[in-house]
Amino acid sequence: MNKNWLERIRLTPRIGFFLGFFGCVFLLSMGAYFQFVGGLEPCPLCISQRIGILLTGIVFLIAGLHNPGRAGIKAYAILGTLAALGGGAVSVRHVWLQHLPPEEVPECGPGLEYVFNNFPLTETLKLMLSGTGDCAKVDWTFWGLSMPAWTLVAFLMLAALSLLQFWNARPRGSESSRD
Repeated sequence: MNKNWLERIRLTPRIGFFLGFFGCVFLLSMGAYFQFVGGLEPCPLCISQRIGILLTGIVFLIAGLHNPGRAGIKAYAILGTLAALGGGAVSVRHVWLQHLPPEEVPECGPGLEYVFNNFPLTETLKLMLSGTGDCAKVDWTFWGLSMPAWTLVAFLMLAALSLLQFWNARPRGSESSRD
């Protein structure tokens, strides 16, 4: 009985990858909505998380369009998981900064536009991945979780969806599989 239930909810890898891609599109759309409609300016860590979502979405899109065999599905699943966990690591840093006592919050830095125009790329990347005092401010919550906390949840769900493709890569019953 359990096997039938699991088999009924099992998606093709292509559908699974496209679901992940559309999830990433949704997340990026929400970020744009909060920025352009809600007036919330993204901090360096927010932008880094958006880049993580974008990279994860690109992996999912390429995997869905490519529709590879079992070996390719596993490779894309690993890439998607790594991209999602990389973005999740940035989210963890962001949540950690938001929970620091006020006296331990790092100083606010210059705006990103200024940094991009006047700092070397290595310094810009360091700032984008370590955050500033701006990143410690909580502008929005839902059910007690800040936006970076919800983004962390989303990254973990994307990583899980990507890992599920290993299960989807197994051949089904009498279907032939491509390698």
